[in-house]
Amino acid sequence: MSNNMKTVAVLGAVSAAVAANAAPAFADGEQEKCFGVALAGQNDCAAGPGTTCAGTSTVDYQGNAWKLVPAGTCETMEITDASDGEKRMGSLEALERDLPAS
Repeated sequence: MSNNMKTVAVLGAVSAAVAANAAPAFADGEQEKCFGVALAGQNDCAAGPGTTCAGTSTVDYQGNAWKLVPAGTCETMEITDASDGEKRMGSLEALERDLPAS
């Protein structure tokens, strides 16, 4: 077996081992959608009207945009918006606040 063939075989074995041990970021625990906590452009997929998918929210803490958070933490999240100083809470359902202008 040539050195090139051995290298390919070793790289293949290492790649397979890494892929077998890879897990999604949320596999460590249950996750839930939390609305109104994402910064503009940092929402997860399918946010609602005014967005099409991940990273398309246009307003900080947009009420219809969500992020995945550890289960049980969404409704206890308290965010103080630096632009107006108002406190906001996360929600398990879409909110009518902080929506982009139509």
